[in-house]
Amino acid sequence: MNLYFHATPNSMKVAVLLYEMALPFDVTPIDIFKGEQHSPAFRAVNPNGKVPALVDDEVTVFDSHAILLYLAEKHGRFTPAELSTKAVMLSWLQLVATGLSPYSGQAIHFLHYAPEDLPYAKNRYVKEIERTYQVLETRLGTSEWLAGGDYTIADMALWGWAASAGYIFGDEGLDDFPAVKRFMTAMSKRPAVQQALALKAGHTFKAALDDETRKALFPQNANS
Repeated sequence: MNLYFHATPNSMKVAVLLYEMALPFDVTPIDIFKGEQHSPAFRAVNPNGKVPALVDDEVTVFDSHAILLYLAEKHGRFTPAELSTKAVMLSWLQLVATGLSPYSGQAIHFLHYAPEDLPYAKNRYVKEIERTYQVLETRLGTSEWLAGGDYTIADMALWGWAASAGYIFGDEGLDDFPAVKRFMTAMSKRPAVQQALALKAGHTFKAALDDETRKALFPQNANS
């Protein structure tokens, strides 16, 4: 297997699953700050030009949650076998996919990357993040894991984005959400999470937010 990887929340959640399953895999780093996601070679793997993507023999999968579901179904692990429990897991997995992930991405964009200060956009997305974390807080206040008693890919998905909460909330991080914070502490003790963090630390990506990076990340703004 080959994982196309940048140290993004979406790539990290897939790395956690690969390590949880102890599956051997190679890594092809894609430096999105340099625009490598737009190369013809990578677009042949993921036409959407986003990381992560996974090539598993003759199977190519892109989008982090598609990869999580593919691997979980293929290996029969970290996904409930019983349909009603799987429905619970899928509901929380999709909450991360359609709520926490895009709201976090937009909040980070307007807080840190936007070329102008837009208070309305900041308020819109930060408030949606707070609302979504409160939903997660209520769930994790009564359940060890999102799907119930068993650890699943939904938890890996949540960890990927909750690890970036400080980039939105600042020094207070997840202090307003103690159950989510408890969950993150439990996740940090898992060897697979520690291995994923070591993978991240083992790759150096461009960090400067210069004109090249802005054009690579936000090509729609290049001519504006």
